[in-house]
Amino acid sequence: MTVFAEHPDSVLARLAALRAADAPTHGGHVLSYVYDSGLSEIDELAASAMRLVQPVNGLDPTTFTSVAVMEREVVGFARALLGGDSDVVGSVTTGGTESCLLAVKTARDNWVGDGAPRLLAPVTVHAAFHKAAHYFGLVLDLVPVGSDGRVSADAMVERMAPDVALVVVSAPSYPHAAMDPVAEVAAAALERGIDCHVDACIGGCVLPFWGGLSSWDLRVPGVTSLSADLHKFGYAPKGASVLLTRGRDRQRGQYFATTRWPGYPVVNATMLGSKSAGALAAAWAIVHALGRDGLATLAASCERSTAALKDLVDGIEGLRVVGMPVGPLLAVAADESVAPERRVDPHHWADRVRAHGWLLQLQPGFTQADGSRLPHTTHLTVTPVTERVLDELTAALTLAADEVRGVPAVTAEQVFGALPPAVAAGLASPDAPPLDAQTAFALLGLIGLDDGSDGLPERMAPLLALIEALPAPLTERLLVELLARLVEPRG
Repeated sequence: MTVFAEHPDSVLARLAALRAADAPTHGGHVLSYVYDSGLSEIDELAASAMRLVQPVNGLDPTTFTSVAVMEREVVGFARALLGGDSDVVGSVTTGGTESCLLAVKTARDNWVGDGAPRLLAPVTVHAAFHKAAHYFGLVLDLVPVGSDGRVSADAMVERMAPDVALVVVSAPSYPHAAMDPVAEVAAAALERGIDCHVDACIGGCVLPFWGGLSSWDLRVPGVTSLSADLHKFGYAPKGASVLLTRGRDRQRGQYFATTRWPGYPVVNATMLGSKSAGALAAAWAIVHALGRDGLATLAASCERSTAALKDLVDGIEGLRVVGMPVGPLLAVAADESVAPERRVDPHHWADRVRAHGWLLQLQPGFTQADGSRLPHTTHLTVTPVTERVLDELTAALTLAADEVRGVPAVTAEQVFGALPPAVAAGLASPDAPPLDAQTAFALLGLIGLDDGSDGLPERMAPLLALIEALPAPLTERLLVELLARLVEPRG
């Protein structure tokens, strides 16, 4: 007798075939989403650690005591790394989004005030805080930033009031790698009795070793919580993050507990109940294997490569690096100081770089509440493995720029030009009615985004132009339909 409908070997063979179609997670050819240490020993260590805890349920650290030990030691390592004292406690979460959600939930629950609490942040704050405000009923108050992606501390302080439950600053912000004015904002928040969260999800495990930075972590008076992702520059598998909170009484507001049902008592520090202990075990193993010195060595590699890429982009006619990037990431925009025929559109550039075997991340332009416009850009995240492939990457970035120099950016008119006039007019209207699933799916086909494949369109520049041109609610609805259709059963 067998219980198998399909032999395990054939199942794994199909999985290997599916993985072969993915963007490569190693080798430095994807400059977003993945954080490759370049050390095969780290990957093997993580896989072994995950296998050891495969059956473990992270729901109950009193039953699976290894979970409590690993979490305690990971939080302790992060606290020491990020300037926390004995009053700082924390949790390991499933990723940066969960850390940010919990920071907002905790601040909301600890807030004392009337009406709807407000979440105050720069417009460049991570989208996870949009999600948190939506989930937990806070008013999201976004402060415009300058053309370099930096927010004014004075502009943030001016909007602090008793209805603010939490002010958030980034170290650094993801879109432009801008370091927000943590010390100034936190000091003002402390004076007014407002919680202040530092979103260091991308920078937390690398900025402690970055040169020339002002104070930004838990050493700063007024910082009440901080998030740092272990699955970014801590090189753990997805998803592992740490949320550190100053003050046990404040942090206890993060928990959910109930005995008001006939089953077992439920006490959760994070959003999930039952959860894998795999990413925690891998992060714990990597933290012990690398230690502070290992992270410092890998950070130094990132810093060298980031400096080299910044110099490279600054030397490519028609492109420019936005602002003064901090940490191993940067945003690239068209250099409008040169003649149009010598400019390089960053989205065309990214599409051509992809054709040469490298994946960059396109970011749309954005009109802020004050009417100022942030340009559309291309984002690069640098990892330790980048240094090994820097010559190849340099050649691809330079060649791609030469191939698209002078080609104008895609316009909304070009995107809409292939559509029937009535459809185009309806799409562009801010009064367009809500779309049902079938209408949204039909529009995706008309726009050319639904080609039946499971991957990205061949060219992303038209999609980004569409995102910029359409009203945000409509774009969001179409993107929801696009992603939802990808995972629907076929046939």
